[in-house]
Amino acid sequence: WRWLFVLFWSLLFLIPFALTYNVPTMVDQLLESLVGDYLTFIVLLFGLFCVAGNICLEGDLAGTPKTNVLLLLIGTALASWIGTTGASMVMIRPILRANRWRSKCVQTVVFFIFLVSNIGGCLTPIGDPPLLMGFMRGVPFTWELQHLLPIMALNVVVLLAIYFVMDQRAYRKDLAAGRKPLSGGAKLRLSGAHNIVFMLVIVLAVVLSGVLPGMPLFQNAAGDVLGIHIFGSVSLSYPTLIEIAMILAAAFLSFKTTKKDVRTKNNFTWGAIEEVAVLFIGIFITMIPALLFLKAHGADLGLTEPWQMFWATGALSSFLDNTPTYLVFMTTAGALGAAEGVVTTVGTIAVPMLIAISCGAVFMGANTYIGNAPNFMVKSIADENGVKMPSFFGYMAWSVGILIPVFLIDTLLFFL
Repeated sequence: WRWLFVLFWSLLFLIPFALTYNVPTMVDQLLESLVGDYLTFIVLLFGLFCVAGNICLEGDLAGTPKTNVLLLLIGTALASWIGTTGASMVMIRPILRANRWRSKCVQTVVFFIFLVSNIGGCLTPIGDPPLLMGFMRGVPFTWELQHLLPIMALNVVVLLAIYFVMDQRAYRKDLAAGRKPLSGGAKLRLSGAHNIVFMLVIVLAVVLSGVLPGMPLFQNAAGDVLGIHIFGSVSLSYPTLIEIAMILAAAFLSFKTTKKDVRTKNNFTWGAIEEVAVLFIGIFITMIPALLFLKAHGADLGLTEPWQMFWATGALSSFLDNTPTYLVFMTTAGALGAAEGVVTTVGTIAVPMLIAISCGAVFMGANTYIGNAPNFMVKSIADENGVKMPSFFGYMAWSVGILIPVFLIDTLLFFL
């Protein structure tokens, strides 16, 4: 039924668009969205999902507040280097196993989504798909690490402090009720550790996708990137093909070289990535008119201050998925005609504006289950493991009560 739902809404846009302009123009825009953006987005998610599913961290961990903070911190640190999807899939099961003796660990999963599935991914294009889209449009690979680290550090410290206080109270109630933690020894074992190599291959593939287009070998005499012509102005560049081939090869070899029992221990299924693939293709298609409108009229919207970009990007990222939303406001910022800043394919963007857009897209993807692809994956895994997660609006009560005040602090300190 998901395919039918996505097809209905996609046709609801595509048919009127074709009638207003013409079929070739509609096909050109559709393929530009699918080939230029969605393909690399879903291949990267697929690769990280597959490889992470073949890594299993086991051990005698007791879900105490200190242990949980440490696990959250590790996951947050990993997110920028193996992706929020990769870090979420690697770390969620160990933290659930460590807390299986607890009566309530909803707060742990909620803060896991805040930190590991979202905020932790802001330092590299590998971390979160929106930043990958920026990288593909000319933002340097290390730009986020240079400019977003102080903001991320503040958010992580504040959120972990809040979490520790909340989890400490719940932990004391569990002890008072007679629940006993596991021994908490140091008997940790990492099954499928060789898959770290395949993670590195995926990272290398993304780096090459941004480096190779600038090399003469991949350019014609006019300086355009060489590739396979598909339709109209749409082509699939050779650097993109190399990236896709490397990621898919890493995923394939990961499966071929990892014992099935590792995936069994992880309760690995294809359901989560299938749902993301289906729903997101509809999101990318239906965002085409917004992208076209903003490219033409972005400078007229009145979004001229970093704090405006932060909240506008964040608000839409909460409900429309943060990847296409990032593209919308990056396009808007590129249309403002900044004299200096980051030179991208959509125009020169002032550094404070791009910082605000990046933080809004990555951070506020945590506001709802649909804000970022890993959010719903983590919820599903937690539900499967007996954790009664909040409803859609129940989760929003958490995010509004905890994240929004933190984002207000970000605004006062960094975006005004």
